[in-house]
Amino acid sequence: MRLSKNLTLKEVIKSNTAIKNGLDNNPTEEHLDNLVLLAERVFQPIRERFGVPIGISSGYRSKDLNRIIGGSLTSQHSKGEALDLDADMFGGVKNSEIFYFIRDNIEFDQLIWEFGNGSEPDWVHVSYKENLNRGEVLKAYREHGRIRYKHLEK
Repeated sequence: MRLSKNLTLKEVIKSNTAIKNGLDNNPTEEHLDNLVLLAERVFQPIRERFGVPIGISSGYRSKDLNRIIGGSLTSQHSKGEALDLDADMFGGVKNSEIFYFIRDNIEFDQLIWEFGNGSEPDWVHVSYKENLNRGEVLKAYREHGRIRYKHLEK
């Protein structure tokens, strides 16, 4: 099933952890609707802007999968509202280019520069909700073994 011109449901639900643990990682109808919106309004404009495949390092996560990987109890991945994008999976564009394109051109709920360094994130987390997108821009970093978030200017 296609969520948008260049993104399939299979790409978004693929999880080696789910396979290894025998988990069903298929979205509910509500979560599928959210994934279609996310694909059409966020992923597809990025794909069209850069014209190269954009890797999904983490997409939809069922509640069981999210629990096993230690995800946040309120993770938008478990609602079909978030993707982790990693251009390094295919090359041709940098994660920082994706981050700045989203920040400057696309409506979003949260945009997170995930770890990395000052010039390049390891991956880009982006979420989208049908209503009430916050436009929150963050940078994730580790401090004393814990994940912390710093607000960045939009």
